[in-house]
Amino acid sequence: MEPEVTQAALEGTAPAHDLSILGLILHADIIVQAVLLLLLASLWSWAIIFDKIGRYRKVSAEADTFEDEFWSGRSLEELYDRLQGRASHPMALLFLVAMREWQRSIGKSTVATSGARLQERIAQVMRLTLNREVERLERYLGFLATVGSTAPFIGLFGTVWGIMNSFQAIAASNNTSLAVVAPGIAEALFATALGLLAAIPAVVAYNKLSKELDRYAGRLDTFADEFHAILSRQMEERV
Repeated sequence: MEPEVTQAALEGTAPAHDLSILGLILHADIIVQAVLLLLLASLWSWAIIFDKIGRYRKVSAEADTFEDEFWSGRSLEELYDRLQGRASHPMALLFLVAMREWQRSIGKSTVATSGARLQERIAQVMRLTLNREVERLERYLGFLATVGSTAPFIGLFGTVWGIMNSFQAIAASNNTSLAVVAPGIAEALFATALGLLAAIPAVVAYNKLSKELDRYAGRLDTFADEFHAILSRQMEERV
């Protein structure tokens, strides 16, 4: 009795493969599956993006409210007493550290002779606070930059590996039909797509968030200079 001949054998093709996204993930080579970790990097990037957008909007709105109150003409001491222990954004923290240093020295009899040193200390504590708060706001932006710069190359590596698998399948089967080549090519293109999926949002978000952070840092720097000038004038009036 002759063995049964399948339709695939009659046509000289390989068995059908599942080319859906889930099928590609489950049947991909181990190296290509490792490239699929870009999915996790993409998800983490989106989490960072949404967190930073919300955070930057919040501190910007809080800075607007604080500046309206600061320039309303009310007493600095009154504002300081109200904000102690309640400051929740960088601009208010700059105000608090400067006022704290000011009040520590203002009652001393040496204010007139040590005004320059007091101004220097106030400028220093404000600068340290500004740098620390900007670093906190900048946290995890480096991850977006890393994903944006490396994900395309990782995807390209998966692409090259998938194409190599396709060539090996052709050599092993002596068959150049689409059914033999398609799985490896699909894996290769899927790796490329993942690299771009992770990189494009990360690059766009990093550029936008970096500009927003630079703008906010400049705003903090301007406020620090203005407040330092106000305290300097008050010290000169006390001399």
